[in-house]
Amino acid sequence: MSATIKINEIHHGDSVELLKQLPENSADLIFADPPYNLQLKGDLFRPDQSKVSAVNDHWDKFGSFRSYDEFTEAWLQECHRVLKNTGSIWVIGTYHNIFRVGTILQNLGFWILNDIIWIKTNPMPNFRGTRFNNAHETLIWATKSKTSKYTFHYRTMKGFNDDLQMRSDWLIPICSGAERVKENGQRAHSTQKPEELLYRLILASSNPGDLVLDPFTGTGTAAAVAKRLGRNFIGFEREKNYVRLARERVKKTEQISSPLLEYRTERRKARVAFGSLVEKGYIKPGEYLWSKDWKHMAEVQADASLLYNGKAGSIHLIGATASGTEKRNGWDFWFVKRNAQLISIDDLRQDYCRENGV
Repeated sequence: MSATIKINEIHHGDSVELLKQLPENSADLIFADPPYNLQLKGDLFRPDQSKVSAVNDHWDKFGSFRSYDEFTEAWLQECHRVLKNTGSIWVIGTYHNIFRVGTILQNLGFWILNDIIWIKTNPMPNFRGTRFNNAHETLIWATKSKTSKYTFHYRTMKGFNDDLQMRSDWLIPICSGAERVKENGQRAHSTQKPEELLYRLILASSNPGDLVLDPFTGTGTAAAVAKRLGRNFIGFEREKNYVRLARERVKKTEQISSPLLEYRTERRKARVAFGSLVEKGYIKPGEYLWSKDWKHMAEVQADASLLYNGKAGSIHLIGATASGTEKRNGWDFWFVKRNAQLISIDDLRQDYCRENGV
């Protein structure tokens, strides 16, 4: 890492200039919440004539689409340079900018994996009644190239979603209440993202100890969540007040205990053939395998096939035959008798893996 860019710190300065100080292939995950270039004209008022706290900050103003595109290309080009080939990048935006960002991403060689629709369960109403209620934002998830070997904890996200495959539409409320960073009783940042959103994407696409880079830190949501989830982080922010608030926020954030961060559901069972157990003597030719209810019995042959009612085949084929089904996972179906008790052959497979360093 650069001598001036230290990890686990929020750095003050221009994001493009700071990105240039990072070495190539150094970031495992990038989350970017850039200016949206909302092009707002004048103030917005509610029906009761109270003023709406809209996004009218100076950092969101650009002279033209061309100047915004040049800015976007500059920081994305640096992100492409510093992103590892095993990493990925998330960029969030609205209809004002996300299509322009997507085009530039592709032009620079990024490979888009998904667009995620963040559906706000409590969006701000359209007070003028001239358009549909704008109730979502879009996140683009991309890798450095089409061939990148990126991180995605599919099983974790499925379990996270009550054993249903995680969809690309995420229902998450906007940041509010105690989570909202405030100064003098007022919100400090107009587009602070909810921690729930960052929690999900960091959990899904990085690992403990990875480096999460946020080139537009704001009040530090990505950095705080990264720290909480046991990741390292680097944040860039040009507004001094936001830097101060982000540093204070991160300092107060506590990491979840390391054992709780393990991806246990992602662990796949080793690909060990039943024949390996026979070869090593965990199960001997001539022994019988039993179904859990003791109703079915098959004899183990020297070639690791099973003989059942005159039919020979693999543990899976004979398991299906015995259970009367088209397919059956033999590792789950068959048991071996040890000391008058049935022991799953899958347990013996785990013993084999542990004792043979598999």
